Amino acid sequence: MSQPTTDPTFYRSAAEAAAAPPEQLAYVVAFDRAAAKPDALTVIDVDPASGTYGKVVGWTDVPHTGDELHHFGWNACSSALKHEGHDLQGLARRYLIVPGLRSSRLYVFDTQPDPRQPSLSKITDGTELADKAGYSRPHTSHCGPDGVFMTCLGGADGSDGPGGIALLDHASFDVLRKWETDRGPQYLAYDAWWHLNQNTLITSEWGTPSMIEDGLVPELLLANKYGHAIHFWDLAAGEHKQRVDLGEQYQMPLELRPSHDPDAAWGFVGVVVSTEDLSASVWRWHRDGGAWAVDQVITIPAEPADPDLLPPALKPFGAVPPLVTDIDLSVDDQFLYVSCWGTGELKQFDVHDPANPREAGSVRLGGIVGRNAHPAAPDQPLSGGPQMVEISRDGRRVYLTNSLYGAWDDQFYPDGVGAWMAVLHAEPHGGMTVDQAFFPHGDDFRGLRAHQVRLQGGDASSDSYCYR
Repeated sequence: MSQPTTDPTFYRSAAEAAAAPPEQLAYVVAFDRAAAKPDALTVIDVDPASGTYGKVVGWTDVPHTGDELHHFGWNACSSALKHEGHDLQGLARRYLIVPGLRSSRLYVFDTQPDPRQPSLSKITDGTELADKAGYSRPHTSHCGPDGVFMTCLGGADGSDGPGGIALLDHASFDVLRKWETDRGPQYLAYDAWWHLNQNTLITSEWGTPSMIEDGLVPELLLANKYGHAIHFWDLAAGEHKQRVDLGEQYQMPLELRPSHDPDAAWGFVGVVVSTEDLSASVWRWHRDGGAWAVDQVITIPAEPADPDLLPPALKPFGAVPPLVTDIDLSVDDQFLYVSCWGTGELKQFDVHDPANPREAGSVRLGGIVGRNAHPAAPDQPLSGGPQMVEISRDGRRVYLTNSLYGAWDDQFYPDGVGAWMAVLHAEPHGGMTVDQAFFPHGDDFRGLRAHQVRLQGGDASSDSYCYR
């Protein structure tokens, strides 16, 4: 009898991932802000040699409305190799687990046998998430060594919090339990990532459902009530170990991007806004003796603007905040990409020295004031801005979509964000150019807004590696 083979998209190292065949498809969730039509998982052809390059080639609706599909991920990935010596038979990067941020439903899509036409294989109602884990409002999914980690913003039974992590089974996708065994002072939730070989999980903070679902609440922001800390945990035990406060003015540390080196003990977190001056920032966490420390390494200032061009929430300030809402770190840990959704800019930083990033490139698309056009449609001003950012494993392609979260879209872009997706070509030594042949937008998404991207075979933000 032949031995079972390990999924070839489970990469032992970051270098192996980068050397694997490039992605040919991108999976993109799209949602209906009006909650009148079903949300969908869309499939985009990203093979430049294809006759349908940049086109929507697959579409699967969910059966309900009002989900607002959000951050999603694979059932299994390279972190499964942490199980080597155990049973990996049948475990493969095959299913996409997609949370509905507003509905608390979990949808599981099967990308086989036809990766262009995913089928809906399971729906988990919000009551199961509440009953078994005590959470609601699932936000971000990561495949881990012991299961699928699903971060959640809200508590069960209508409670606003605390948020935390639900653990799902790799194979059945059943909700198993609350991951935390001792949460310590942690209350607000957002992202979760880890250093597998350091037995450390990190979490970040946004706000409870009531703080975010109808838009940014100015009174809460100016009172510094949104999240402003990150937390370090014992990954195996689920125990809280350390809280590091960035300072209450640094509101909303969101996306966490740890080094892809399994022996490293550092990473980056993006902060949406400072209430002191509307700047945004990126911070580096690292070991400092026996504890963890966090240092601000990038500051991006607000840009002055004519108040007449600003939405009501920003008119009193006469400036556009960058609003760093996503960051992504290339698989080789060489470049950090920072989405400035407010100013409509994607910044590229050389992080060969992670303590001293150096700006290496910039592209502007959309923006609250700029409305910078895509070169494929130079006479068409764009709304929204670079928001979700995903990087190919080889670091050469950077994918962008433009919607943040329905209520926040409406607040900062009150005339609408539309829908668009772009791909940038990254140069090996820094610099980016926009691909003029790739521009799914408008009716391509059938009136829905495009949010997160996942790439076939894995991408820069979906895998953690176990070996050098």
